[in-house]
Parts: sequence; structure tokens; C-alpha cells
Amino acid sequence: MLITFNQQDTVADAIRGALAQTWAPLEILISDDASSDGTFAVAEACVRAYRGPHTVRLYRNEKNLGISAHLSALAARASGEMLFIAAGDDISRPERVARVMRVWLESGRRYDLIATDLQDLDAEGNTHGVLRVTDLDDYRSFEAWSGRRPHLVGAAHAWARRLFDAFGPIAPGIYGEDQIMAFRAIMSRGAHTLHEPLVQYRRGGLSRKRKWRTPADFVARIKLANLNGTGETRQLVSDAEKVGVGPEMRALLAGKAARESYVSAVFGDLPFARKLALLAASKDVSFGFRCRMLVYATCPWLLAPFFFVKWHLRG
Repeated sequence: MLITFNQQDTVADAIRGALAQTWAPLEILISDDASSDGTFAVAEACVRAYRGPHTVRLYRNEKNLGISAHLSALAARASGEMLFIAAGDDISRPERVARVMRVWLESGRRYDLIATDLQDLDAEGNTHGVLRVTDLDDYRSFEAWSGRRPHLVGAAHAWARRLFDAFGPIAPGIYGEDQIMAFRAIMSRGAHTLHEPLVQYRRGGLSRKRKWRTPADFVARIKLANLNGTGETRQLVSDAEKVGVGPEMRALLAGKAARESYVSAVFGDLPFARKLALLAASKDVSFGFRCRMLVYATCPWLLAPFFFVKWHLRG
């Protein structure tokens, strides 16, 4: 499942990596999330020119769905037992699917998720060192996951279809599905890490931090991050309920949820007096955090000198 959005300069390499896979049978689903540049035209040309053995299907969303909803929609269209995730700015090595499938089959189809290491790929296309991810075999319980969240990169994941079928789609508005799917797998039949760099991972990616040049950019980033955070919290609690650890998950995420709730309210359409009341009343959120968010929400122009100096120093 290769998803792409506004990646006209990199999507051809990503598609070629998918089409070059040595495993068969393989269904390749390429989906563009309503890009505003030439991404879809590049993808069309790649698919039109393909003459290989794989089944290839190309889709284009009429409106932008975002990463989580896009992946969910594509997973619903897939027919395979294992769903490999690919992004439009990364490159899968030709043996990626074959290596993961061998491990999965040799395990007796045991794992619900298999992660691999990645190779660092810079903006110019030069490869660097290996990016190692957490060994998921050490995670067999909620306590293990909650005690030390694994370091993962979703662009190098493969999910067993049964995992997606059991838990259902990922909530919209989330741009990092890796923790959600890993939690689902750990609480089901387990997850495994194959320590081989089978994906060339471009620095940044779809969910990377954007650089902000103005207070408006900064505020927009806060809102976007909070939308992602609240969606992830709700999804994790919902998934935890399905496997019998809902109260434990709510307790674990209580502080995070309180901060997200405060940010949603203070950036909402409320009178200033009501926002001041929230500042005083939200005792479950640190006072410094409350003050910062109130300033960002009501007086972002105070940040203008900071951004002016920052960008001129960069120049």
C-alpha cells in the first residue's frame, strides 16, 4: 500500500521500488491523497509503463484524507494477507516483501506486525547509516508497551490483515499510525522486528515537523499536532478497551489527554474571559503550559519579533 501526497519529485522512485519487489503474488495499491502538484500524473505514467508480473491498482482521493484515514481506506481495498506500508518519498528495496514474508511464514503466520530497520536517505538521494528500530519481540504485554514506548517508523511496517480486520480503521486526523498498530499487535498475537534495512527512509517524511516562519505558521502547527494527539489518544483508549486494558490506558494517558483537552479549548471559539477562566481552572495541566498556550492562542503577534530575528539570522 503506497500512499503519496504532494511528492512529485520522489514518487517515481517510490513506485519503482514497489514494482521491483521479487515476491509473488503481489498486489500493489498506489493512492494519491488529492495532491495539488503533479504527483498523480507521475504515478499514472509509472503505472502505464509497467509490464511486470504484479497486479497494480492506482487510486486518487477526491479530497485530502490525511495519513490515518488514507491508510484505512486503502487497507479496506487490499486483498492480501499481509499489508506492507510504503510512502511516496521512501524507497523499498526489491527484497523487502520477500524477506518479511519468509520470516512470517516460517513463524507459522504468528506475528500481527513485522517492522524492519531503515537506511537513512537524504534530500539529494544519498544513503547514509542504518536507522535501527526497537526490538518488538521484547514486548508481550501492556506493561511492557506502557513502560517504554518502542521507537518505530511506520514506513517500514507490514501488518497482518487480520489485525486491521479485528480493530477496524484508524481514526482520521492522525499522522503517525506506527504506535497504534504496534500496540494492537503487541496486545494480539505479537510483533517482531527484522533487523535488516529494507526501506530507504527519506529524512522527514509525510509527518515531519514543518519549519514555521511566522506566528501564524507556529499556531497552525500547534493545532495540527494537537489534532493528531487527541486522535491518537482516543484511538489508543478505544483499542485498549477491546483488549481489556481500557482503565489502564486511560490512567496512562490522563496527563496527555488533559493537555490536549486544554489546547483544544483555549484555541477554540471562546470569549477571552472564558479562556482566562480555563487558565485558572485547569489544575491538571502545568501552569507554565497553560500560560504558553493562552499566549499562543490569544496574542500570537507577541511572537513576531522572535520569528523575525530567527529567520534573518538563518539568512
